[in-house]
Amino acid sequence: MHFTKIASAVAAASLSLSPVMAQDALTEVSIVVFGSPSLGAFLPPVIEARGFDEAHGLDITFEERTPDAYATQFNSGEFQVGGSAALLTVGLAESRGVEAEYLFNVFDYFGAVVTTRDDVQTLADLEGRDLAAATGTTNYQMFRWLAQQQGVDLSGVSAINTAPPGLVGYAMADRAAAVQLWEPALTSLSAQNPDIRSLDLNIQGAWTEFAGSSNIPYLGVAAHSDWTAENPDTVAALYAAYSDAADWVLANPAEAAAIIAGDGTDEVRANYTNLIEDNSRLGLNVVWAGDVADEIRSVYAVGVDLEYLPVMPSDATIHSGHSQQ
Repeated sequence: MHFTKIASAVAAASLSLSPVMAQDALTEVSIVVFGSPSLGAFLPPVIEARGFDEAHGLDITFEERTPDAYATQFNSGEFQVGGSAALLTVGLAESRGVEAEYLFNVFDYFGAVVTTRDDVQTLADLEGRDLAAATGTTNYQMFRWLAQQQGVDLSGVSAINTAPPGLVGYAMADRAAAVQLWEPALTSLSAQNPDIRSLDLNIQGAWTEFAGSSNIPYLGVAAHSDWTAENPDTVAALYAAYSDAADWVLANPAEAAAIIAGDGTDEVRANYTNLIEDNSRLGLNVVWAGDVADEIRSVYAVGVDLEYLPVMPSDATIHSGHSQQ
């Protein structure tokens, strides 16, 4: 009896300590991301709500920042990992002395130019007219390249620069002949104004002809190179958490939309559901940077051609990890 009581007490103590021990075993990672709504803020609430980080031994804290603050705090090293890493900005950071790597892609490129004007049917019709856009973004830079592929000279288009959150307002108020934007703003705008039309950008056709691939790496997770070298297991776990979250989102559109929308309305949740179901616009594609290295170099080449990148970024910006075959 005496030994039985001792054994029971030890077992009870072990059970009471196991959650704490399990929590202590998790590797803490702080990741800076853009605030919602944005692509970088798309998977974090799912990862947190469904525990995809803990499933891979991580305790991720997502810290939301404005784009300017994100760039400053990531480039300075205040945050070692960034979850709203536009590929072109990783290449640009290297030219400014920041040693960072694009670890893995999360979203392929998608952009749109929308209008309600009857006299604007193609990109060529924008010449001599105005276009509202967030001209400092990499999404707009990729659009510039797509316009070039159609022979459209954007120097003949009056660009009205505004921050991304203001683009939907421009379109709703019809304050410009057209508006250049991307998801999730496009889905929200389309739901509010069914008269909105998207002009043909021939994204897949132009890119496949140029790069020989349908993958257009655009936005993912990046980290400072010294941190990556010191934490290879954590990098692998991050990839697994994001990959599992992406698979779950695509398999459960409505449930995922409810998590991503948070306190949003039923209309917002419906918009997110539709967006997930049409992944051609969302572009959710989690893949190691090393597995799309050629495509990344092609995106860099576009950046150099546009003079957004001063020089061709080195392969040191492309993490060498690969998916297990």
